[in-house]
Amino acid sequence: MRLANNLLAGLANSVVSALVGLAVVPLYLKYLGIEAYGLIGFFATTQAMLQILDMGLAPTMNREVARHSASGDLREAGRLLHTLAIVYWIMSGIIALFIVALAPLIAGHWLQSKQLSPQTISHAVMLMGLVVACRWPIGLYQGALMGAQRLTVASGVSITMVTLGSLGAVAVLAFLSPTIEAFFIWQAGVGLVYAATMRWAAWRVIGRLKVIRFDVDALKSIWRFSAGMSGISLSGLVFTQLDKVILSKMLELEEFGHYMLATLIVSGLYVLITPMFNVVYPRFSALVVADDTEKLIELYRLGTRMLATVLFPIAMFLVVFAEDFVLIWTGNQSIASSIALVISILTIGSALNGVMYFPYALQLAYGMTWIPITINIVLMCFIVPLIIFLAQTYGAVGGAMAWLISEIVYVILGPWLTHRYLLKGLASKWVFQDIGIPLAVSIFVGLFGRYTIYESEYPAYFKLFFGGGLAIFTSALLLLISRQLRIVIWDYVRWKKYVVRI
Repeated sequence: MRLANNLLAGLANSVVSALVGLAVVPLYLKYLGIEAYGLIGFFATTQAMLQILDMGLAPTMNREVARHSASGDLREAGRLLHTLAIVYWIMSGIIALFIVALAPLIAGHWLQSKQLSPQTISHAVMLMGLVVACRWPIGLYQGALMGAQRLTVASGVSITMVTLGSLGAVAVLAFLSPTIEAFFIWQAGVGLVYAATMRWAAWRVIGRLKVIRFDVDALKSIWRFSAGMSGISLSGLVFTQLDKVILSKMLELEEFGHYMLATLIVSGLYVLITPMFNVVYPRFSALVVADDTEKLIELYRLGTRMLATVLFPIAMFLVVFAEDFVLIWTGNQSIASSIALVISILTIGSALNGVMYFPYALQLAYGMTWIPITINIVLMCFIVPLIIFLAQTYGAVGGAMAWLISEIVYVILGPWLTHRYLLKGLASKWVFQDIGIPLAVSIFVGLFGRYTIYESEYPAYFKLFFGGGLAIFTSALLLLISRQLRIVIWDYVRWKKYVVRI
């Protein structure tokens, strides 16, 4: 039952992080204003774009620890962890210096503000570099913990640090200094503690080595997979971040802040997606090493169906009731009206992206990184100009539309190419049964909610309550439809009762 416990731990981490993140945003807006929040959004985009420099090492660490865990010998993984840690900490310093050097140019020629001075923006960007540097090695140590299937440890540390970073920032803004500089200074300090704690936890799980040295051979052994992951990261970031990069240049900070608010809300869907991926990826890797194809297929299809059963109804709720949700969350009707459509479009695309994490995990588990790279290159041939055109024509809504179109194409192309080489013959079953049925049911219920409640004169609180009930009803209905899911949940509940009795 470790798989179930890891999933619950990952879900707890994602839920708490998302709730804390949503709770503090109205306070950030109160103390900093929407333009300063736009800088926080720009920081999130910058941090994501810099993942290119990770060169695929964090997911490689995850995979290697999972493979060595399956064989019962983590010494090789320990040598690799020490070697990669040296690379990561050196890279942290380089990133900090790079961003500090570019800060005046970014403040003067990229970001547009009516209220914040160029000097304030420049200082904020410099501090962003410090925050990124302090947090940079966290991904490596998280990868090691996830590969060892110790998500309970990683989740516990993450929950503590995210809560400290968010609530502590509110306290700093409220009682010490309501400035964007103070916000980033606090985040840098918490990031350094976060990295140090993750480092301690990773080495505690893997075990200390008697002889520690920089091992060039360890790097040589992983360079092919790491290079493939680097290519995936580079091309993948184009789809997830290019809209934000373009809009940060084209829009004023206030409107960009609105767009980043929309993306923050939609990122709540990854409360389900990320922990599921973190659980199944190392498990897929272990099953590939054990050559247990039967269990791999079972977990692959069952996991997809389980995610879709919960993800699609929640997405349906957010698509239909986005404006009411934002109104209650922020108390600002203007913001709610301006970002509701963007949220709806981004939500549909993100839900489709979420279920594609399973073919992606399968590709990585087999070490066939060329498949996602090929998919991304094909998509980039037309999606990059599409993003630029739609963003220039429709602004924030255009960026969201480009994201949705790219994900529709991804769902069509990805499974077909994946199952030409891996678990052959599953493409149609996976698309039409494991994804198609939950999607169709969620759309039908969503249309019912749209035309019966959303367009009524009921208060926003009532609409959200009704919409939440529809989402729960849809998930329950999908659970009843799937015999395999009913069996899994019943077995888990029965096991928990047995554990309590003994």
